[in-house]
Amino acid sequence: MFKHILIPTDGSDPAMRAVTTGIQLAAQLGSRVRALHVLTPLPAVNFFADVLQGDVYRKHARERAEANLAKVSEMARAANVPCEVEYLFDNRPYAVIAGVATKYGCDLIVMDAHECNNLERLLLSNTTHKVILSCDVPVLVCH
Repeated sequence: MFKHILIPTDGSDPAMRAVTTGIQLAAQLGSRVRALHVLTPLPAVNFFADVLQGDVYRKHARERAEANLAKVSEMARAANVPCEVEYLFDNRPYAVIAGVATKYGCDLIVMDAHECNNLERLLLSNTTHKVILSCDVPVLVCH
């Protein structure tokens, strides 16, 4: 059925619940997973201030992504699920998620919808909604 599951994560509690669901599903199906952390770059003013400070934001963002992806790798290893990880910088996380799913032939995306206000909770998160509209890969939304 599903052989290659993409699990986008930002390391938040809702995202980690989706990671758990995705890994459990992969274990049951004998699938492999690809964990993805999309980091958004700083706006231009902040970017130039950061450059003067030695690119501190990007360094901390990479460290945070690597730590989150290491947790996902460990969870997958504990469940005997093959796992590859990747992080990318982009202003449009939904486009990166859809692109990675296509690039690697993922046949399912498992992600959360953790926006906090009631309207977005009804409509799914903005990123989740855009992923659903941006690719032909089925999306399992965890709440």
